Amino acid sequence: MKIFKKEDKMSSLVSANSNLLPVINRFGIQLGFKEKTIQDICKEKEVNPDFFLAIVNTYTDENYFPEEELLSFSPLLLIDYLKNTHNYYIGYALPKIERLLENIMANCGENYPSLKMISSFYQKYKTELLLHLKHEDEKEFPYIVELYKTRKLRPGQKSITEYENEHTDVEEKLSDLKNLLIKYVEPGYNHNDMNEFLQALFQFEKDLYDHARIEDAILIKQVSMLENELKPNEVR
Repeated sequence: MKIFKKEDKMSSLVSANSNLLPVINRFGIQLGFKEKTIQDICKEKEVNPDFFLAIVNTYTDENYFPEEELLSFSPLLLIDYLKNTHNYYIGYALPKIERLLENIMANCGENYPSLKMISSFYQKYKTELLLHLKHEDEKEFPYIVELYKTRKLRPGQKSITEYENEHTDVEEKLSDLKNLLIKYVEPGYNHNDMNEFLQALFQFEKDLYDHARIEDAILIKQVSMLENELKPNEVR
């Protein structure tokens, strides 16, 4: 896939990969680009163009992951982006998936055990994911912000590794939900509705995967490095 550069038109980025639209929105960028370049739009919106390109290119090509470049950006910049992503999941992506599932069930009637099983699995997954996001927003991210602003480790404070160990593997459970649909759902549903629901799950899984790559391989690594720098010499 094409790797985008600052001199490329922003409109060409969206034309090449419409799935980037919600990613672009997380930077406060909306449609109406005219003939402006990525550099132009980023300057107007006061967005770091190098960070913007590192993110959109990571989402565009799963083989593209500029770890060294991403590690050079401020963790506070990464957190702002990740929090905007959480807001997108909570405010749009999950409600959309739930509406699609409710529509399928409404058209199938009550006597549909395999679909009830899938609905129950999804509700458990959604609850777990929301707890996961809440944990990051209310505990992990504030810890990182405080650490970078104060450059001090508080006595008894959990490390970033301990925070991460409290997480559940939400990416794997979403894959399980997709497999339930593909392998075990019984005939009798509206296939257009079901296809739309499954496609929404695939798109959400891809977004969640890239979100996790940025968080786990970059943000957590940055914080671990800072924690080691701040530890007293005798503790190292």
